[in-house]
Amino acid sequence: MGIRVPAEWEKQKSIMVVFPTTQKDWQHSIEEIQKGYVNFIKTITRFQTCVVICNNKKILNKYFDSFENIEIHEIKTDDTWIRDFGAIDVFIDGELKSYNFNFNAWGSKFEATMDNDFNKTFFKKNLLHVDFVLEGGSIDNNGNGVMLSTAKCLFNENRNSTCKEEDIEKKIKKLFGLTELIVLKNGALMGDDTDAHIDTLARFIDKETIAYVKCYDKHDIHFKELNKMEKELEKTNFRLIPLPLPGSKTFKKHRLPATYLNFVFINGALIVPTYNDKNDKKVIKILKKEIKNREIIEIDASIFIREHGSLHCSCISQMLQM
Repeated sequence: MGIRVPAEWEKQKSIMVVFPTTQKDWQHSIEEIQKGYVNFIKTITRFQTCVVICNNKKILNKYFDSFENIEIHEIKTDDTWIRDFGAIDVFIDGELKSYNFNFNAWGSKFEATMDNDFNKTFFKKNLLHVDFVLEGGSIDNNGNGVMLSTAKCLFNENRNSTCKEEDIEKKIKKLFGLTELIVLKNGALMGDDTDAHIDTLARFIDKETIAYVKCYDKHDIHFKELNKMEKELEKTNFRLIPLPLPGSKTFKKHRLPATYLNFVFINGALIVPTYNDKNDKKVIKILKKEIKNREIIEIDASIFIREHGSLHCSCISQMLQM
């Protein structure tokens, strides 16, 4: 049967998040981001279980009257961006397994010891360790053997410096049972600490369709770079859906990597980050037209991006054994 990595729109067992408490990067906006996570968690639990990682579960009593569909585990982490250090589910000969890659905080930019140890602490079975640096936000797939990534991240020497590009490609294809790996050379957002994660730029919304960020403002610093990325995508065999780039969002005078591509598939719904932007309604309208079998739910992610991530960065999907 071989290896297959499931698409995120397939049936899920749960969504996992790390609730922010003492992580130092969030202290400038701790109450605001906690309220943001509460809204995110409550939205998820309308449809399925949400697994909440928290270093002190008592803080959750402040925000929740009921813990229905919420599963809490007390584990300390360095950061909240579990998409990048959490395990990645795959089917190997029909059996659900989880890959535990090395995590070095996006090229040793931050402390990551607890994050790198998280999967070994949490997952008690079916965890396969892979001695290779790879973040969940750096890849996206269609569940049918095709994966998207970016050269700026995948081949960055701050991840796997001893590996040649062709060897990295071979390894990824073998690990995920791919027939095609599309590595975009262009595309990046200002303020992105991840070296151009694909989940900020282009995502599959079904087996044959890629949604991607498009800049319509010729005066925006992203215009040329994102147009080059668009040209690359046009060379693929996939149907393309452009989603407009939000207008400039800043915090402490720095531009933030706001993007609508950081959406989250859950059972029966798609959760879309919005930013109090003129393009919010346009994007929701586009996605409602393209994804008719799910409820399209918007969540204000303006606080999330203060630490350079958004909703998809904040969670991982745990799939069901088929």
